[in-house]
Amino acid sequence: MIKDTIDKELLERFEAGLNPLNPSLSTIPAEIIGYGEMSTIFVIDDPSQKGLAYKRMPIFRSIEELDQYERLYEEYNTLLGRIGLSVPEFASVRVFPEKGNMVIYNVQERLTANSVCNQLIHRLDSGSINTLFILVLRDLKKVFGFNAGDGHIQLGIDGQISNWAVKDYRENRIIHEHTELFYFDTSTPLMRKNEVEQLNPELFLRSAPSFLVWLVRWLFLEDVMTRYYDFRKVTIDLIANFYKEQRSDLIPLLVDTANNFFTTEAGEFSLSPLTIKEVSAYYREDAMIWRIYLALRKIDRLLHLKILKKPYVYILPGKIKR
Repeated sequence: MIKDTIDKELLERFEAGLNPLNPSLSTIPAEIIGYGEMSTIFVIDDPSQKGLAYKRMPIFRSIEELDQYERLYEEYNTLLGRIGLSVPEFASVRVFPEKGNMVIYNVQERLTANSVCNQLIHRLDSGSINTLFILVLRDLKKVFGFNAGDGHIQLGIDGQISNWAVKDYRENRIIHEHTELFYFDTSTPLMRKNEVEQLNPELFLRSAPSFLVWLVRWLFLEDVMTRYYDFRKVTIDLIANFYKEQRSDLIPLLVDTANNFFTTEAGEFSLSPLTIKEVSAYYREDAMIWRIYLALRKIDRLLHLKILKKPYVYILPGKIKR
């Protein structure tokens, strides 16, 4: 089991020697393989950790917050599996640094880079990409079908193409309607019980620029906490992600495929059709917001390190191509 291969003492030494400004200069070498708004994804260069991917979340300020998050993370992953999605084997580990927030390291079975779908869409033909897109829509339908049931629980999901991978992928493998996918972006376990969000919304604000927390809370927090419960909005976000992945040529095909899916396989949801103009406008606004947000986070980092002389615990990505 994955829990048996985690070296907590190594993680504690990794955290103690981490250089968030330049991770390559950290005491224990690690390779950054991805970034989220609250987490950084990396692999540790140690033989004992081969096959594990870590998500570092330095956002917790109390044991109660750690307890609540870990329970929710476990329940979210379990429920996704129960309704028919495949998630990689997972675990979580607590680390308590001498300075800064408490940290949770979410651990997953590492998937091969060439199996991740935002890599595949640059190697597959358009027909295979379209099949891959339909497979994602079918998994999303499982989530929103569950949400539409009579139960008191609803799950949010970020369906972007970069959050999926092909199971048991081999080079030149044919993508067909029975191909199975992994969904691996589970570190933001959005879940409502009796219409009440279970994930502490203030956690989203921990990585926001300190001087703009009030503005982010006012303008964006509600949208972030609600968009991933809306099948249509999640689909728009999924298609718009192809702009960021430099495959804008596929947008017309994907819009047509989504609209056909809405009227056939997802007809019971009565979703209104999408337009290319709508998807394009969504992406332009979203890209602008995140571009500005990252620039402000870099200013916040400068303020912490140079002016306030305080540690800045987040690892920021470099320039993102959009």
